[in-house]
Amino acid sequence: MRTALNTSLWISLLLLLPPATLADNSTKAADYTIHHNAIPTAILTPEIASTYGIVRSKYRGILNVSVIQEVPGTTGRPVSAQIEAQASNLLGQISNLKLREIREGDAIYYIGEFPIVDRETLRFSLQVKPSGRETPIAAELSQQFFID
Repeated sequence: MRTALNTSLWISLLLLLPPATLADNSTKAADYTIHHNAIPTAILTPEIASTYGIVRSKYRGILNVSVIQEVPGTTGRPVSAQIEAQASNLLGQISNLKLREIREGDAIYYIGEFPIVDRETLRFSLQVKPSGRETPIAAELSQQFFID
């Protein structure tokens, strides 16, 4: 059941992204691909939010990160990582995000919540250190949020 919910969460997150941004939701470095996206929590179903302990609100967002190690002949292998995440707005205000690890079957991903305001663009800076790697990988993404 959790694997189905994990798949549901990822599908929900990806379907909500405009097609033009789908190519920009990952960072490749060395033998790793870091998948990352940020969305308002209000678009999650109550079931998914409850399962993962996420507060649904049009004033909250969620950052979702996963790390895949390349394995020849496969789609890759999820790996655990230490992730430091910061969000900054256009005024330069910075907030550190606390990400929590979620494991479901073979899947490993990290989520963290943050406040959002209407028409705000947040820039996320990530330092991702996959398990077994000595140096972190830098990743960035920007997302503008709208409140109905």
